[in-house]
Amino acid sequence: MKFSVVIPVYNVEQYLPQCLESLLAQDYTDFEVICVNDGSTDRSRELLSAWEIQFPQMRVIDRENGGLSAARNTGLDVATGDYVVFVDSDDWVEPTMLFRLAKAVNGEDMICFACRRTDNNAHDTILHEQTDGWSHYNRHALEHREVPFVCVWQRCYRREFLMDNSLHFREGILHEDNEFTPRAFLRAKRIKVIPDVLYIYRVRPGSIMTTRGLRSKESLILIGNELSKLFAKEKGIDKTTVYRSLTQCYQMAFIDNTREEDRHLHPLVDWRCYRRVSRTKIRHRIQYTTLKIAVPLFRFINHIF
Repeated sequence: MKFSVVIPVYNVEQYLPQCLESLLAQDYTDFEVICVNDGSTDRSRELLSAWEIQFPQMRVIDRENGGLSAARNTGLDVATGDYVVFVDSDDWVEPTMLFRLAKAVNGEDMICFACRRTDNNAHDTILHEQTDGWSHYNRHALEHREVPFVCVWQRCYRREFLMDNSLHFREGILHEDNEFTPRAFLRAKRIKVIPDVLYIYRVRPGSIMTTRGLRSKESLILIGNELSKLFAKEKGIDKTTVYRSLTQCYQMAFIDNTREEDRHLHPLVDWRCYRRVSRTKIRHRIQYTTLKIAVPLFRFINHIF
């Protein structure tokens, strides 16, 4: 059982050594580490060169800066493992991660595991489970969690499953995990959930997860538009959970904007798409209507709710 660990790298010289050390320390040997240098301008490339010498399982791919999605896709396209794990270069993993995953794998499309945060050492309690992907998504996607459900690095993926279903990351946006994860769970026929805490997520100011600039809000609207179109075509599945999740994407884009941002973002919404996903709750229908009519009214109503 061979694993491919894909690590996008962009200006993370402060954190990169800890990430790579955690992989060098693995007590499992059949794996490769693919570091995609996404046009770093700090010492990240220099560090990668030094680590490549002492780490035979590691290779470095250089590319012009294209963002996290493009870097992940680059790594995925050259991966040769049976299963793929995505690791962000400012995080790290437990030294037993690959060994525990190898013990758990039995042909599943995905293996889900627990993660913990560095800011409070909290982690989600998850239970053993074997099911299909869409059932798991519907049960857990909207739960309050220490680590957001959508984060792709809390799962490993059968590489052929990703390739057969064209499960690459949407390039040119932020919040790419919000776009990728529902699609992956929709296509997954067999998944397994294990309670092991295998990944450590570093919470730091300025990361994509903790910032909400204009580009972030544009991406949320695009994700809402594109996924609502995709799921509208799906037949015979429960869409309640994914529609509520997409409703949140639209709402998050307008929670705390300036007037100029409102004017820029409002025309980007595909209102037919938004109307479709807002039907699962009366409250969501009201928020849809007020947002379409006047953004300040939406924020007032949203505050009441």
